[in-house]
Amino acid sequence: MKPILQNLVEMTGHRDHLRLEVSVLSTLQKLSNITEVRALELFSDNGKPHVRPRTWLQDGALVPTDSDAASDPHREPLHNYPALCKCVDNHDIRATASTSKGRYTLWLPVWMHDKVTTCLEITQSRPFSAHKLDVIQGISLVYQNYQSLLDYSERDALTGLFNRKTFDEQFSRHTAPAVALRAQGGAAGDDGAACCEPIEQWLAVVDIDHFKQVNDRFGHLYGDEVLILVANILRNSFRSHDRIFRFGGEEFVVLLRSTDLSTAHKVFNRFRLAVQEYPFPQVGQVTVSVGFVSTSKGSPVEILGQADQALYHAKENGRNQVCFYDDLIASGHLTAKVANDDVELF
Repeated sequence: MKPILQNLVEMTGHRDHLRLEVSVLSTLQKLSNITEVRALELFSDNGKPHVRPRTWLQDGALVPTDSDAASDPHREPLHNYPALCKCVDNHDIRATASTSKGRYTLWLPVWMHDKVTTCLEITQSRPFSAHKLDVIQGISLVYQNYQSLLDYSERDALTGLFNRKTFDEQFSRHTAPAVALRAQGGAAGDDGAACCEPIEQWLAVVDIDHFKQVNDRFGHLYGDEVLILVANILRNSFRSHDRIFRFGGEEFVVLLRSTDLSTAHKVFNRFRLAVQEYPFPQVGQVTVSVGFVSTSKGSPVEILGQADQALYHAKENGRNQVCFYDDLIASGHLTAKVANDDVELF
């Protein structure tokens, strides 16, 4: 019991979802007779439920992945796991099955907001005893409750998007140089644009046009509804491994991963059109302006500043448009700032 308590102390010391996931799997791995532990990700692709391994044991070490789930070659239809599929459908807390001789598997869905996107999978060489199931279930519930606390601390209370304080860590994690080929996951809705463009990461700043007028004319309740609806359109316009933040007020930030410039233009413009064409209750039409830039050079502050420059050019020149920072520099509409360590020289 003492080693389990020590592992639980270590597990709840993390302030990051991925490290917490690795820690709980490490805790479960140390129980007797356990031969394999994995964290599975459950997701929908073209309306059909799928599952793929997100963290697993390899050569004695736990290996996490942060690739796009929809393009993962190891993904499988959820119906390949009938016991887990039934468990999710029935909102049960666990499922067990003997997948082959000497191989017994336990699945523990992690329920958050009445939805499951993560499942712990534990395999051992003999059937699970009632006591063993209770111990594993207890560890799983501690993990689930702590995941909920982390998620709550990282989210904007109104929209449910990531909040401003999570940006720096997410930026570092999700803007590493892309090595994925186009076939491994272009942006959502990618129609196969020219493949000769380099795959990069992109940051966009989004601002709702004339939002103050919405609050002044219709009141803050309708203003909040506009923010919630724009947040929903943002979720539907980008992939699960892109990241969306509410920075405060009517400003949002998007980290678009592993795509080329042509596709980035298309994706941001498709989002802009989706907002323009949405019938906002009482308010009517709402539009957004977008400024975006590559994340390949500069610190988060510099890149945010460049995207902000592009955004304000869009707002000062008609609104309801997408502007790319490098295009504005090349055309002479903007002048690049020169950074000197932590001081920006204008």
